[in-house]
Amino acid sequence: MAATPEVLWAQRSSATDAEKNYLYVTITVPDVQPVNLKLDVQTTSLKFAGHSDSLKRDYAIDLELYGEIDIEHTKVNHTAKNVQLVLQKKELKEEFWPRLLKEAKKVHFLKTDFDKWVDEDEQDEAPEDDPAAAGGMGGMGGMPGMGDMSSMMGGAGGDFGGIDFSKLGGAGMGGADDAEEGDEEDEDEDMPELEEDGEAAASSSKPKIEEVK
Repeated sequence: MAATPEVLWAQRSSATDAEKNYLYVTITVPDVQPVNLKLDVQTTSLKFAGHSDSLKRDYAIDLELYGEIDIEHTKVNHTAKNVQLVLQKKELKEEFWPRLLKEAKKVHFLKTDFDKWVDEDEQDEAPEDDPAAAGGMGGMGGMPGMGDMSSMMGGAGGDFGGIDFSKLGGAGMGGADDAEEGDEEDEDEDMPELEEDGEAAASSSKPKIEEVK
């Protein structure tokens, strides 16, 4: 029996710009080779099936989406850990989708992708992670080993390119190296010479008086 993979999701919305009106969907499937997976993206659904040779496990999932997407602008990236998708919402709307799935029920495999999520009223203030502006979104060159994407994408058309998610959101930890160097410099500073013991110093500074008999 096929296992249901974990699915992470986040979204952005826009009433005027289609390229800022999209969904992030990440299907967690470790070590599934491109030749062992099938992905079918339709206007209101997403189907995935795959097999991991190393784990000897089959995966399958069928998602009925809350609203329609424009399949011609679907972006896909396959890694050793997951399959990452950016799905463009068909309807331009400022409001978020209330949920990813059509049916309003809680499912154990679906979770919020907090690394990519921003609140609806904070989208303008959030760092720019518009998929159209990110690197690696062009042709198939950004997806090593994926081959002809049309064979695994079922009925979805359009140009499917790789996504460099390392450039989407998440600031670096700059300054850590400088701090370590500073600590090393402090440790290397010469320690001040210890002063002589007070009594010893005092006795050494006084002239010796011989007792006269």
